[in-house]
Amino acid sequence: MTMWDDRFEELLRRHLPYLPADEPLEETTSLRDVGLDSMGMVELLSSVESLYGVRLRDDALTMETFESPATLWGTLAAVRN
Repeated sequence: MTMWDDRFEELLRRHLPYLPADEPLEETTSLRDVGLDSMGMVELLSSVESLYGVRLRDDALTMETFESPATLWGTLAAVRN
């Protein structure tokens, strides 16, 4: 049982080139280990903002925010509430 919705996982998977389609995306998966680089972070941030109609603060663009699906979802959830 994941903590995020299906749209989030679909979006995230599009930015993770090294994550096999049949491999589950765990809350603690290292996004860097599955191919998210600094350029991908910027693209993913833009996609997340567009999909959810939010604006994340500039200080959210950190390695900590993009460490795992759980940390990114937590940041998004905080902005949405």
